[in-house]
Amino acid sequence: MVSTSLPGGTWTLGDLTVTRFGYGAMQLAGPWVMGPPADHHGALAVLREAVELGITHIDTADAYGPHVTNRLIREALHPYPRDLHVVTKVGADRDAQGGWPPARDPAALRRAVHDNLRNLGLDVLDLVNLRLGDAEGRRPESVAEAFGTLADLRRDGLIRHLGVSNATAEQVAEARAVAPVVCVQNMYNLAHRDDDELIDTLAADGIAYVPFFPLGGFSPLQSSTLSSVATRLGATPMAVALAWLLQRSPNILLIPGTSSVTHLRENIAGAGLVLTPGDLDELSVIRWAGTADESGVDHR
Repeated sequence: MVSTSLPGGTWTLGDLTVTRFGYGAMQLAGPWVMGPPADHHGALAVLREAVELGITHIDTADAYGPHVTNRLIREALHPYPRDLHVVTKVGADRDAQGGWPPARDPAALRRAVHDNLRNLGLDVLDLVNLRLGDAEGRRPESVAEAFGTLADLRRDGLIRHLGVSNATAEQVAEARAVAPVVCVQNMYNLAHRDDDELIDTLAADGIAYVPFFPLGGFSPLQSSTLSSVATRLGATPMAVALAWLLQRSPNILLIPGTSSVTHLRENIAGAGLVLTPGDLDELSVIRWAGTADESGVDHR
């Protein structure tokens, strides 16, 4: 049974009910998402604690490590609880320098899907996101061939549902013309809000929006306004940032990552913070300016 005690309640991805507060496994790999974790048993403990606390949405990718996080998930949680849904991504590989070269030709996508199946120990993947663009951000490109390949694999019974990641609004629309899209996973947080209009459009159509880097990623969110609100509420800035996302729109699903059980619990508690309309108005002035801005985050 899906927990309703986590902040935000639940959302339905196609026919999959998940907690809006999920867990992102990227940080379980080694430095710069390469190699094994420094604390193997600690990584397993975080995954098991996430499930114990009621989280039913785990986000991963076989490129993390590569192969590291998926194998950790399998070791920690297989056989999986019936209500646990593992969401993965394809469309990027890793090179020896730790880069993320695109891998979206049909052969690469088919190989990636089978790698995910094997390393997760599954016969069917619940949800696969097509990762677009590159490490620098979104890029204008057609998604028809790549998304069509995943749609074929869905018809073959290897994938239940599809989504897109690092996508423009135009790419989301193009993908939806090929096959149903149940979620969009893009960079979004208090300081980086290019997708405000897209989030509202998706919400009206019942499609989830999953922000990656909800706390700023490798450059944690910093803002005098955010700190002021947090101080007034007796909370941390990161708690306010997570709570703001859950209250921003009902279709937003959180997947903050951590390699610490303590930090996982803190994230859950923080996301449950209730912000008043006044708090939300005050936070709304924080905006991304293209480089380093009032948020203190350099997005170049």
